[in-house]
Amino acid sequence: MIRALIVDDEIHARTEIATLLAETGAVEVVGSCGNGIDGLKLVNKLRPEVLFLDIQMPVINGFEMLNMVNREIMPHVVFVTAYDQYSLKAFEEKTLDYLLKPVDGERLKRTVAKLQQTIVENRRPVYETEEIGRIPCILGNRIRLVCLSEVVYITTTVAGVHVTTMDGEYFTEVTLKVLEERSRLLRCHKQFLINMDYIKEIILLDGGLGRIVTRIGQEIPVSRRYLKLIKKKLFI
Repeated sequence: MIRALIVDDEIHARTEIATLLAETGAVEVVGSCGNGIDGLKLVNKLRPEVLFLDIQMPVINGFEMLNMVNREIMPHVVFVTAYDQYSLKAFEEKTLDYLLKPVDGERLKRTVAKLQQTIVENRRPVYETEEIGRIPCILGNRIRLVCLSEVVYITTTVAGVHVTTMDGEYFTEVTLKVLEERSRLLRCHKQFLINMDYIKEIILLDGGLGRIVTRIGQEIPVSRRYLKLIKKKLFI
């Protein structure tokens, strides 16, 4: 059975797709949700083989969500949309397929057959990614889109990934690896990314280590591995 995740902000659309997939006898729906932030969380947690993804959703759309998925766990993607004008964009993204709402059962069967063949041939999904300009963050019952220019630093702990700005700290489902690859933030430690615009000074320590003092007064560790790179970026 092929493991599938459905992300669509319309509950009846999620139910419809899940029912049609069950009728094929080839796909198991392992999860579903109604927005891109929860979708990103479930991709990281469940690691589905295929993602049935709506395009128009609140907060972040389907294209933005896809751009935040770690390429090592990237599933095959089938875009689901009520708007035909998105079909060209879907193919430009090199997705497996796209479906128009309301989803036709026979059309879905062809998509599943295409998916089965792709998996048999062991073809991995490869999608074009862009620089992330906004990071979807959570603080209590609020969701905030933090612009990259607002970020002072980002760190990962056992509790998850935390984004620090001048006015607070937020949690995000976007991984440190993805943020390093798809943003201007600089790795300074295995657990930290720093925004160079917020570096006030670098304290050089023994053993090739260092500490960054930010413009908000916090100190960030710099490991031996990354100190040389940071000095080069700062032309020192």
